[in-house]
Amino acid sequence: MVIHTFFFRWKPGVTDAQKQRAQAEILALQSQIPGILETKVGVNFSPRSLGYEFAGVMKFTDRAALDAYSTHPVHLQLLSWLVPLIDPIEVDFEA
Repeated sequence: MVIHTFFFRWKPGVTDAQKQRAQAEILALQSQIPGILETKVGVNFSPRSLGYEFAGVMKFTDRAALDAYSTHPVHLQLLSWLVPLIDPIEVDFEA
């Protein structure tokens, strides 16, 4: 299994509606892209987060599934509008 984690700092001016849309679309990826076993996202409440306000964890069957997700059209569509709104960090590891 592969764990994919991500954390966002929202850029100035991002609206609550955009944040809610991001959360909904990320959660919907699991039903649209093969190989995603589980998806969890939420607002970060840790005071040690260095400004990262949103976090997520996704479980994939294997590295091949993670690679396929990275280039899947549904994921790319999400990224097309989301990337300009965030300063992200991602960490992937096998579990």
